[in-house]
Amino acid sequence: MNEKGGSAKTTLVASVAAYFALRRGLRVLAIDMDPQGQLGKVLGVDVRRARRTAIELLVDSVLGDDAALDRPSPAGSGSSRAATAELPWAPTRIPHLDIVVANKSLGLAPSLESEDPDPTGRMARRLGAARGLDAFDFVLVDAPPSFGMLTLNVLRAVDEVVIPVPLTFLALDGCAELLRTIESVRTRYRHPALRITMVVPVFHRRTRLAREILESLHQNFPKEIAQTVVGYHVKIDEAQSRGLSIFEYAPKDRGADALAAVARELEARAPVGSPR
Repeated sequence: MNEKGGSAKTTLVASVAAYFALRRGLRVLAIDMDPQGQLGKVLGVDVRRARRTAIELLVDSVLGDDAALDRPSPAGSGSSRAATAELPWAPTRIPHLDIVVANKSLGLAPSLESEDPDPTGRMARRLGAARGLDAFDFVLVDAPPSFGMLTLNVLRAVDEVVIPVPLTFLALDGCAELLRTIESVRTRYRHPALRITMVVPVFHRRTRLAREILESLHQNFPKEIAQTVVGYHVKIDEAQSRGLSIFEYAPKDRGADALAAVARELEARAPVGSPR
């Protein structure tokens, strides 16, 4: 999450999810909570043909679709089809990696349930009641790039936040805004467990400004700052344009090495327990 757009949120979620599934053999659920729906696209999923999407995590009135009952459980999960069907997930091409896709309809969610006295808690309640969730080792959420009902739903549903920060002034400002939002969720919504797990510097360039922002991140997040700084890597964009992960498209590229390092560090920081 970062309240500034273009902060590599989708790239980070897709790449970390693919690494966990492809190279670690972990079961991963990726949830797209951005109405742009780009997470599914970069993972090679046809979002336009999806029968069930992330809006089901927020709006009761669209539930009742039995299509998921015909889908198999996540590979090797051992969970029943009925249990997994509670979540609107779909398989990706990558074994062990499933996804809840999003599209523009997700942007309508705030207006569809105006009668709800606690609309920002809907995602937390939905995931909390989903028995199929325990089939996954990691659940990764791609958050929207702006403050609002969707962002609050995500923050109330998770315990950990990873903040990718492009080394630009505007992205650093978006990071500061997010810190205020997180503190508000901790106190106003009584979610003290919410924490920043990692701050990932991205889009690094050898400029004075980038160096100064990186120093600022080290000063403000001495424990959370990632050891790996991700630069500009053309192969990552090429891979995403083909609906492939960087680990499939160019596994020996420096971009693949950097994102693999981020994924390893994130796994090492994750608390014991499942799902994470």
